[in-house]
Amino acid sequence: MESSDFAAGMRSQGLNSAGSTKRKRSTLDSSPASLLDQDHDHDHDHDVDHDENASPDTKSRRLPGVKRACNECRQQKLRCDVVQEPFQSCSRCNRLKLECKIESNFKRIGKRSKHAEMEREIERLRRAVQLAKSQGFALDDDDDMVHSAVHSAIQSQLQSPVVTSQYTHTRHPSLMGSDEAVSSLLHLKRGGSYALPRIARELDDFRLTEDEEGQLFSQFFNYYHPFLPFLNPAQTPDQYYQQHPLLYWAIVAVASRRFGSDPNILTKLSSPLTRLLWSTVGDVPQSYFVVKALCLLCTWPLPTSTTSADPTHILCGVMMKTATGIGLHRPNHINDFSRVAVELNNEGLHDRIKTWAVCNIVAQTIGTGYGQPASTLYDWTLAIRPGVEGPYSLGPELEARLLIERFCDKVSKEMYSNASDPRGVAGDEHRAMLMRVYRREFNELQASIVAQNLSPIVYLHLKAACLHLRLAGFFDSSRTPGYLDDLMALWRATTGYLDYILDGPETCDDSYRYQLREDYMLKYATNYIQQMLVAAGFALLKLMRSFFVKQVDFERGRTLFHRTIQAIRTTSVVQNDLNWRLAELMVQIWNGARIEGSSPSFQGDDPEIDDSLQLKVRCRHSMSLVFDSIWHWREEYQARGRGTLDALKQPTNPDSANESSASSTHLDSTLAPPSHSLPANLGLAASNGALTPSGGSAMGGATQGSSLVGINDYNSNLDFWDPQHWMLDGLLDFNYTFVPIESA
Repeated sequence: MESSDFAAGMRSQGLNSAGSTKRKRSTLDSSPASLLDQDHDHDHDHDVDHDENASPDTKSRRLPGVKRACNECRQQKLRCDVVQEPFQSCSRCNRLKLECKIESNFKRIGKRSKHAEMEREIERLRRAVQLAKSQGFALDDDDDMVHSAVHSAIQSQLQSPVVTSQYTHTRHPSLMGSDEAVSSLLHLKRGGSYALPRIARELDDFRLTEDEEGQLFSQFFNYYHPFLPFLNPAQTPDQYYQQHPLLYWAIVAVASRRFGSDPNILTKLSSPLTRLLWSTVGDVPQSYFVVKALCLLCTWPLPTSTTSADPTHILCGVMMKTATGIGLHRPNHINDFSRVAVELNNEGLHDRIKTWAVCNIVAQTIGTGYGQPASTLYDWTLAIRPGVEGPYSLGPELEARLLIERFCDKVSKEMYSNASDPRGVAGDEHRAMLMRVYRREFNELQASIVAQNLSPIVYLHLKAACLHLRLAGFFDSSRTPGYLDDLMALWRATTGYLDYILDGPETCDDSYRYQLREDYMLKYATNYIQQMLVAAGFALLKLMRSFFVKQVDFERGRTLFHRTIQAIRTTSVVQNDLNWRLAELMVQIWNGARIEGSSPSFQGDDPEIDDSLQLKVRCRHSMSLVFDSIWHWREEYQARGRGTLDALKQPTNPDSANESSASSTHLDSTLAPPSHSLPANLGLAASNGALTPSGGSAMGGATQGSSLVGINDYNSNLDFWDPQHWMLDGLLDFNYTFVPIESA
């Protein structure tokens, strides 16, 4: 189409040429596309130019009335003879029996975009047919009839001369949806007439039906949301999707961890969700709904069997920086962080304050669980105001959680952030003084929270905070005053946490009774609760295999250790994930310690007190115990051929070291893995000291070959540190999408 400047120049040239009474039309002028522009002034200009009796002033002056073509002719770029006043349909619309009308806001529809939409619709129909076949539905006739019917329906749309002005680039309203089209073409023969499951949402190649969507959202708010109650259960899934797709899919991913109807949902969703996550982060998010999604994904990370690709610690930093970048920490001055004016009502202000509080809670739990400095920011906005109602009130549950995490933050910063020590650890005398101060502060905090009659989940986090404080006892030397007293306090904190998560409280309000049933706290536990459970297991193991065992009831410790191993295996979501492997590692250390029980330090009524409980790894805060214990296993068991993690199909029985080889592969009734544990046939094979997937992947990928991992290979990477459990990465390196998810 000619530009307006070009057309004006051509008109001026024709008018000013000497002796010319009639301008010759160029080849460009004779083309159909040149007859109409967006305002279609060429029709009027043509009439003026061809009036030989018109004066030059008349030709150069635009008439007040502008002739326009009808919508149908404008769409096809054809000449139109419509009359506006009085209105008379053009001859082309009359001949083709089309609706002739003129709309000022009409815009042409490009054929390419329409064809692309049709192709996408055809592809949706084909995928829906394949989905129906995979679910056991049968066709009345052969596939050719169905495909020809679909093809003819689409072709009728492509060949239609009419393009409605309501057409949008999302879906043509005259097109039948993929679900409706397939339902009309399929006859369901499996026990009668069944409606094809309707697809609620799609993320790349992953599709979620409406029934699954409803069940997953219900399961999330019933089982997972009590651990972090900051979302609105009254909102519908569509509302969460409209707020941000990442928030919607994060809820689905968390709920699918124990989804019995389809235990493979998390496996199929993990890759598309990961791509959506990083594309959202790469776009520099400006919505606090993305912050909510990151809170969920940091609290319940996607399971993995190797942590070299674990992004949780990184995502926590992204979460906090995004929150401060959009001003969540200054909700009353949100316009200081926005390019447009924003006015918040009380509900919006309260939601942002609650989200900011949850960000700090999540950031602190990640710092504690990963043994890293927490990226928290406790400021005026999060100041607890007892008895004050309004948008700054968080509710008793979140306020108690915030107080607990602030206490953990104090412990970490004071005990493990000593600027005068190269490893950041406070000195023995200073740490002893801090222990006395924080012991009193914890007792006051515990009394204030217990008096509120809150949920068992809050009390569980209170027990975890006590364990976090007392794990500093492993940094003391045997010459520290009150050394045995500190170890006994550590023993009580460890057993207290384990007893609470395994058995629950003796009394509980009826509204929280569901949290004490069917291993609720283990199955739906956050990553932080699982990490503290692992730390408690290692603390119990370390105390039971030292001189301290003479100070406690050995049989109680032995039974509690067995139950702890079962609990850690219960928290496992994917076969052979970190929790599953760490439980196996603990059992091997336990069995090895029983063999070593003939050591002189274990004999006699008054065993010698030594520094065997001190840690070599001291840079990971309270989690240094976990890393130190695994280093011990690598050096004393795995490197010497006394331990391996190959036997994961048949978990090792604690105390099997004294059993015969024939019976050591079988678990007695009290030590067997729980009934909801993962199935034995998981497509994993042990080969020459390395675990590799056997057979094709669950996603239809190629079979992975086995790899040989020698003992010397581990020694060459001893200086490598990654966020958590780096010492297990070399034993197995496969993506978790190869592994089926455990069913509830």
